[in-house]
Formats: sequence, structure tokens, C-alpha cells
Amino acid sequence: MKIRTFVIGLTLCSGYAAAAEPSDKQSMNVIPQAAQLCVSCHGVEGQGVEPLGPRLAGLSKQYISTQLQHFQAGVRQNATMMPMAMTLQGDGIEQVANYFSAKPANEVKPVIRGEQVVFNDDTARLAYQGDWSRGLPACVTCHGPSGLGGGLFPRLAGQQASYIKTQLLAWQSGTRKGDVDGMMANVANKLTAAEVDALANYFANLK
Repeated sequence: MKIRTFVIGLTLCSGYAAAAEPSDKQSMNVIPQAAQLCVSCHGVEGQGVEPLGPRLAGLSKQYISTQLQHFQAGVRQNATMMPMAMTLQGDGIEQVANYFSAKPANEVKPVIRGEQVVFNDDTARLAYQGDWSRGLPACVTCHGPSGLGGGLFPRLAGQQASYIKTQLLAWQSGTRKGDVDGMMANVANKLTAAEVDALANYFANLK
């Protein structure tokens, strides 16, 4: 009887411990303290609240961390984000980056370069082949197949068109910096106003 009671007691304790420890999925849904302010503009799931904040879901941890550091250093300028970034101290940036980078983004079937060699649409041609007569590389060269991004290069697929446009204009005006060797500023400054609009809408509507 004592042995049976002991075994039952262990079973109950083990069950309690398992219930008390959150699963990885549950942990992903717990908003860290450092990210509490972020959700008002970027949403709990990182899907963005247009026009307040862009989608963060689908962006890499490395990219989110780097941009927050840029806001803190004034390399990237935004009246709302600069003071918000300054509230992140200690491991705050890491908490925010880990939380939002783990959020799922809409699936987009990647189009691998070379699968299509002729584009009748000028915007698609610019995205996948660039325009070397103007020294413009294809967007997917850095942003990946179908603009899915990775590492220091952000995902463009499914991002808000208004946000993509705003950022291209920021690169043109110099209010956004931090790109290696001025690469994005160089690209953005070769785009016409019509191309900025077209590319923003093209990537935003990739499903």
C-alpha cells in the first residue's frame, strides 16, 4: 500500500510540474515586458497596424535587433520609434526581436531566379532582373526569392505598400541610413516616383 501511494504521489507531482511549465508554443504567446509598448502599433501577432506600424512577423531576429539599435543611435530617424527604442535597456532588444521574429507570416510560394526569364510586367522585371542599364540590381538579389528576406535583409512580401514606399523615400532623402556601403540609398535614388509606387504595391500584394 505504501509503495502504491508513493507511485501515485509521484505521478500527481509529475503531472502538476508538466502543467506548471509552459510549452514552447505557450511561451511564444506570452508578450515579454519589453514588447508591451510595441503591440499597440505592430499588433500582438506582429501583423502591423497601418498606418501606425509595419508588419514585424516574418522579419529575422537579426534584422529587428539591428534596426532597433539604429533607432537608438539615431542612424535611422523616426519621431515615434527613436524614443520607443530608447526604452529598451539590458536585454530588451533581444526580448523584442525574439518575440516578433517567432511570429508566423503568410506563406508565399518563392519564385526562384531563373525559373522565368521573360517578364512582360515592368515591375516584376525590375524586382527579378533589375535594370543594369542604370546599375540597378534585382530586388531579390538581396531580399531573397519573392522578397522573403533573411538575415539583415527584411522581408518585403506582404509588407504594407505604404511602409515600403515610405522607406524607399527615406533612403532617398537620407533620413534612413545604416546600409552597408550605402547600397540601399544608391538603389533607391535610381528609382523614379512611379517605380517606387509600383514596387511597393508589387511586393505588398505577393501572396
